[in-house]
Amino acid sequence: MEAFSFATSSALNEVTVHVRIDRLDGHQKPIPYSVLLKRPDLRHRASNINAHSELYVTAQIWADSKPLTVPVQTRYRTFKNARIWNEWLSLPVTYSNLPATAQLAITVWDLSPAEDTETNLHAVPFGGTTIPLFDKDNTLQKGRQRCRIHRFKAADGLSSTTTPWVIPPARKSRKDVVKEDVVDAQILEMQRLEELLKKQEMGEIAQNQWLDGLVFKKMMQIRKDALKAEAIALNQQDKSSQNGDVYGPGEGPKELYYIDIELPRFDHSVVFTDVEYPPPPISNLKLSADAQVTLRPPPEVSFGPGININGHGYGDADVGRLIRIYDPETGRADNPAENKHRRLMRSQQTDSLDRDRKPDVDTRDRINNILTYGPLHALKDEERDLIWKFRYYLLRDKRALTKFVKSVGWGDPMEVRQAAPLLDRWAEIDVDDALELLGKQFDHPVVRGYAVERLKKADDEELLSYLLQLVQALKYEAAGEGDDSSLARFLISRAANSFSLGNFFHWYLMVEISDTSNDQAPQHRELFAKVEYDFMFELEKTPSGVQNRTLLKRQGELLTILAKISKDIRFDRNSRPQKISKLKKLLADPKNELLSFDPLPLPLDPSVLITGIHAQDATVLKSSLLPMVLNFRTSTNSSYPIIFKTGDDLRQDQLVIQIIALMDRLLRKENLDLKLTPYRILATSTSAGAFQFIPSMSLAAACTKYRGSLLAYLRANNPDETAPLGVRKEAMDAYIKSCAGYCVITYLLGVGDRHLDNLLISPSGQFFHVDFGYILGRDPKPLAPQMKICREMIEGMGGQTVQAQSRDSVSGGGQGMGVGSGGGAGAGGGRDGAVVPNPNYIAFKEHCFTAFSTLRKSSSLLLNLFSLMQEANIPDIRVEREAAVRRERGAEGL
Repeated sequence: MEAFSFATSSALNEVTVHVRIDRLDGHQKPIPYSVLLKRPDLRHRASNINAHSELYVTAQIWADSKPLTVPVQTRYRTFKNARIWNEWLSLPVTYSNLPATAQLAITVWDLSPAEDTETNLHAVPFGGTTIPLFDKDNTLQKGRQRCRIHRFKAADGLSSTTTPWVIPPARKSRKDVVKEDVVDAQILEMQRLEELLKKQEMGEIAQNQWLDGLVFKKMMQIRKDALKAEAIALNQQDKSSQNGDVYGPGEGPKELYYIDIELPRFDHSVVFTDVEYPPPPISNLKLSADAQVTLRPPPEVSFGPGININGHGYGDADVGRLIRIYDPETGRADNPAENKHRRLMRSQQTDSLDRDRKPDVDTRDRINNILTYGPLHALKDEERDLIWKFRYYLLRDKRALTKFVKSVGWGDPMEVRQAAPLLDRWAEIDVDDALELLGKQFDHPVVRGYAVERLKKADDEELLSYLLQLVQALKYEAAGEGDDSSLARFLISRAANSFSLGNFFHWYLMVEISDTSNDQAPQHRELFAKVEYDFMFELEKTPSGVQNRTLLKRQGELLTILAKISKDIRFDRNSRPQKISKLKKLLADPKNELLSFDPLPLPLDPSVLITGIHAQDATVLKSSLLPMVLNFRTSTNSSYPIIFKTGDDLRQDQLVIQIIALMDRLLRKENLDLKLTPYRILATSTSAGAFQFIPSMSLAAACTKYRGSLLAYLRANNPDETAPLGVRKEAMDAYIKSCAGYCVITYLLGVGDRHLDNLLISPSGQFFHVDFGYILGRDPKPLAPQMKICREMIEGMGGQTVQAQSRDSVSGGGQGMGVGSGGGAGAGGGRDGAVVPNPNYIAFKEHCFTAFSTLRKSSSLLLNLFSLMQEANIPDIRVEREAAVRRERGAEGL
């Protein structure tokens, strides 16, 4: 299908409707004396006295049988040889306000000394026509139009108009067809020439001045002849009503007139688009599950005898007689009466009474129940009033602060004056609650400033765990605060005094600045650019600021060169071995200066200083985007391999790895090391990035190489004949723990699109996931399981069940255990033993339970981190921003 460029009518919100009245064509026959004897007033009409009398034209827009504008008319003009106005009329309405049924009603008025009985004016309709402004394809009509004039009728503009601009041809008999062949040929020739003239005016046919003049004269003669022939054929065709349309019964023959008009031309077609109004509000009244609501019976309404309701009989039982009326006040966010009541209850006079107020037993239980609500739970009005009433009693409970902030009307200056001093007196909150106060719903500077003061007590390592979300939280600053907010000043200050923080802060900002998509608001790009500028300005004030800024600049140069090489390799049409050879050649090119350079902090891990790249160790992976595997040489003469790729936005993977690293940190705090592998990843732009390369093998490759057995892979890389299943105990323990950890984490994050190619295992037995293209419950596979565990993973543990050793094998000194269903062959075992649960599988389930229970304690922290990412330009969050956090498993399971 060819590309079709068009504009929408709603975009023309400043362009008014215009129409040019060009000329009137037709022939008027003299009135017989017999008619003048019956109608003596006709002899005084201007058009009957002179064939080129002064007429004027009015234009008006109608829609749905109703006028939309007042009529506008042409100026007074005298005619000599033809009635040619050549005048543009401007109608008082814009194209964006036109409905799809808009029509242009054009009436030509004749002057008469006798007043018209209907209009009481000295003007009678000479004729009228009605033309729709949008065609059948809802495309705005443009250019020259030739409209049929209906004599002695004013244009009505109705939906079923009696003055259409085009009259469809009537069905003809064979005799009529034979007689009118000549007439039809003249009319078709005239229409063909008019189409060619319209194309020339639109610029589709080149102009030739001397030839166009001759053609135009000939065309006018053809039009004049065709008009006469059409009028004659019209009168011959309808002999029965020959005199009816003009002067009344028996008063004269029909006359044929056309008026030429011109509509504005646009560069592209203009398609009608209606205004999308927001849906009517839905009541925000929320009833509890056990609430019993008794509605009054519907009123008795009498519709009158013989009226059929909804196509059913009046006495049908299914048809209710309840009339539903939309109430515009339904669904109001605020009730004026309740607002007034709240202001009175929270006035200064009640403040002294609330200081010593203490709840009773039932009220205390209700308050404790409110304090258990998660960060996504919205408080009801009565719950907000309850927290406010006992705010002094709750000062020592740090859990109540966020609930108290939600209970305050921060738009009311009186409440702000009472609530602001209490924040400093409240018990110190945890970091996860401080992150909640930086969310989208809290935009008051007092609240956000308090949250920043709490974040100042976090060390650099903890702050680095939340830095990605804190950068996104800059978008939620109130209007007028922007880059000069307390959060921006805090991040700039901490990043300027810590190179590790400054490194990631710089690259997080650069990615947001480079995001020029429609999903990134321009004001947000300007905000991040201003914060980056202030960061660089503040960085230079520190003792090592100039040197650090130079290092960040060198990092940018290095990544720019790598991105250019990656694009050259990706778009190269040669085979993969040739691409690898070209990559090594580009890396070794002295112009790129990649073999050896001064020590530079690696952007992925600033604690590692790199001094060059091993060009001969570079390779290209077998992937659609052909990522490069680069081996950096460090200052300690060790190697640090990374994967660099272009053409993909790594911000979603970066978010998932950051959450996995945070979960690993939370689990280690509880002395639970699940051998996770949160490899480092960094998006350097919206279409490029790098991540740490972990020597490993996909489960698909491992099962293929070792004949479908993951256990055989573990046994080959970690052999131990004395251990159960022939696998070294440390390796099996690492495999079981890592499987449990990633099963719980992928469940909580709703990771989708899992297959054996993005499940990896290292030679040491650590299992981990890669490629997080689907998260938060999205999955391209239908009916995908929520817990991501496959048969191959269980088989690597030895299966769900094992076969216990028989007495004969024990007395014979046999060792090891045979694998039951789901497992491979063991080191040996009795055939007569009973099937018992596999201890490894039992340990796997215990680790899953422990990991879930541990992470459940930090549910608020995880939910708050995802809440801060609602406005981030991440695919699976961008799909449905408001519901993205609720789709996260933590909102349900934690």
